[in-house]
Amino acid sequence: MVASGAQRIIRLLRHSFATRTFLRIRAQPWDMQLDFAVQLGYAYIEVRFDAAKSILEPRLEDHGRVIRDQYSLIRDSYAAPKHPIVLAHGLLGFDELRLAGPFLPGVQYWRGIKEALTAKGVEVVTATVPPSGSIEERAEELARDIEIGAQGKDVNIIAHSMGGLDSRYMISRLQPQKFKVLSLTTIATPHRGSAVADYCFDQIGTELLPQIYYTLNKLNVATGAFSQLTRKYMSEDFNPNTPDLDSVRYFSYGATVEPSLWSVFRLSHRILAKAEGPNDGLVSVASSLWGGETGYKGTLVGVSHLDLINWTNRLKWLAAEVTGNPRKFNAIAFYLDIAGMSAQSFTSVSSEYIDLKTAVDMLAKEGL
Repeated sequence: MVASGAQRIIRLLRHSFATRTFLRIRAQPWDMQLDFAVQLGYAYIEVRFDAAKSILEPRLEDHGRVIRDQYSLIRDSYAAPKHPIVLAHGLLGFDELRLAGPFLPGVQYWRGIKEALTAKGVEVVTATVPPSGSIEERAEELARDIEIGAQGKDVNIIAHSMGGLDSRYMISRLQPQKFKVLSLTTIATPHRGSAVADYCFDQIGTELLPQIYYTLNKLNVATGAFSQLTRKYMSEDFNPNTPDLDSVRYFSYGATVEPSLWSVFRLSHRILAKAEGPNDGLVSVASSLWGGETGYKGTLVGVSHLDLINWTNRLKWLAAEVTGNPRKFNAIAFYLDIAGMSAQSFTSVSSEYIDLKTAVDMLAKEGL
């Protein structure tokens, strides 16, 4: 029965979609075609599951603009900023990871994003900070990487997840003198901590925690980041002591997704949904908000924490195309658009982002 169902799927693909992908599948042995059909079936179920749960929660609209399909396609042209773009990675992140030395291609954190920006004429600096180091340690390395990469030029930072906290600390507390930060755009950054971090510490308990830290330290794995991602630390320590600077423009995005039945984010999403509301599997929309009403650019719907750095299930994309539910988020289009936003001069107020307070301040300075 399974084989006959798989055969029907393959026949449908063969006769309905004359693309290079399916032509390659057709040329494979039957067992490989069967394996693909089974995987495609799972991906199809996942797509339909996502579609069935795509109704927005009323709370989501309250956070600001909801973005459904604005970044589904890559446009022909984007504005290129004259200043370098810095990409700051999140917890356990990296620039490029080579698991087999020079023998296999490296795994990139910013999957295809750096190359796409560079192809559009954007100068890109990718920072590599201690994966699980403290915010202080990561921020110091971030400053060093920017100093080396930017060579004294002004920069715009795009930060994913914890990279936004590193950037805020660097801007506010370290205040580097060898380069100037014009803007910081944070993407799913836990500015108010994460209930997932709280849950992990509650489950581990105070008695077991020192033993875990001791073991990790013996393995040369830094542990400073973990406790700093709790809601208590962010609300009582980090945020009160890390104010935004008036000379820097702050922007932010959040994301929300309904995980499939076998998603890696199933448990973490449930924890966050109960404690904080809509979330991308690791960071809630409420925690992602930063930069005030004009700074929060919107919530990306149907986008997970990994989708935001282009670590998307390619088979799921294929199933979506086959079933007439094309993907509504392309990470590369998203980052190209942010870079285009950064192309505007942040040394003067752009009419697109001006708010009432800014307008009043400007008129007061003119004596009006």
